[in-house]
Amino acid sequence: MTKTEKRKNASYILLIINVLIVILVSSNLRSPIISVAPVLSDVREAFGLDNFQVSMLTSIPLFMFATCSVLVSRFSHKFSISRFLMYSLIILSFGLFLRITGSLWMLFLGSIFIGLGICIGNVVTPGYIKNNFPKQIGLMTGIFAVSMNLTAALASGFSVRIGEWTGFGWRGSLGIWLVIAVLGLIVLTLEILFNKKNAEQTKNALSVSDFNMFKSSQAWSISAFMGLQSLFYYCLMTWLPSLLTDFNMQAESTGWVLFVIQITMIPVAFCCPIIASKMKDQRILIVFICVLMFASTMMFVWLQSQWIYVNAVIIGISNGLSFSLSILFFSTRTKNSANAIKISGMAQSIGYLIAAFGPPVFGKLHDWDVSWKSSFYFLSVAVILMFYFGMKAAKNKSVED
Repeated sequence: MTKTEKRKNASYILLIINVLIVILVSSNLRSPIISVAPVLSDVREAFGLDNFQVSMLTSIPLFMFATCSVLVSRFSHKFSISRFLMYSLIILSFGLFLRITGSLWMLFLGSIFIGLGICIGNVVTPGYIKNNFPKQIGLMTGIFAVSMNLTAALASGFSVRIGEWTGFGWRGSLGIWLVIAVLGLIVLTLEILFNKKNAEQTKNALSVSDFNMFKSSQAWSISAFMGLQSLFYYCLMTWLPSLLTDFNMQAESTGWVLFVIQITMIPVAFCCPIIASKMKDQRILIVFICVLMFASTMMFVWLQSQWIYVNAVIIGISNGLSFSLSILFFSTRTKNSANAIKISGMAQSIGYLIAAFGPPVFGKLHDWDVSWKSSFYFLSVAVILMFYFGMKAAKNKSVED
């Protein structure tokens, strides 16, 4: 075998490893959180938790996203991207292990580590895609979004059965995701060993940017768009089963509505970045997304649970588009990997802070107006604001300009 053939084989192997890293890392970014809800009653019974303690199991990771994303982006220059992703999976694996050890304090401490590990992966992965796939950003962002949403759908649909299959109950349901995290660690270790030179070049590339992302109006528009689309998603994911029950839908059927939303998001989240990356700007997509979201809120106001599966498809399409487009902006609206990580950190920190206020406000408005109409008017206002900031974010302009 000639040296040229050896180099080609080595490059093919590295390409496969890089793709596997994107798939395995993204598979760990939602499922450890989504898997909690289906077994929440079992966890509550095992530890005798009250409502506040139960809510903390899902709010702790979101709080970590909001508070740590900017800090992660600021420290990103100290390591190669691959090593940073490795540290994220180590922290995540440690948190997943702590969460199932059986102690109440370990349950909450594990949630903190899980939130931090996912936070690092959320922030750094767009920079990894931009650095390793500069000509396939749309395709790889689609793979990233699909892997994340597919495992989230599996986590929401099969958590209880996984616990039954493993024989460990809720611990099996939550602990199974440790397997994917460990697989990711193995592949990242292979990449670092296989491509030390590339890792060093990546580290040097990340050291050169001193751009202040908070002074960029484009960065603020991307951050607001990210936050408002997340607010829409988390409001519905949190309250949809309750409001559909109030709309006289059987409780067991509400799970199928969530399933339809998640499944619909998968192909949309894959195709959107590929199409959007070929456009000069994505403002037509922003119009399409916001029209669908606004129509969805009005369907709940006027039709309640009628045509609910049609509405679920509309929600899935619009959220699949908005999520994948917001992730794509991190790569396409920056000029280098360092700034892709910076905007990722800024947008996710501000975005999850905005999103964190959504479900409580949505629920509080229901306390005031039991028909849920005021809650959906609130979402409609959020969609209008999302349209305003989305049109700015979608312009063919980088954050550095």
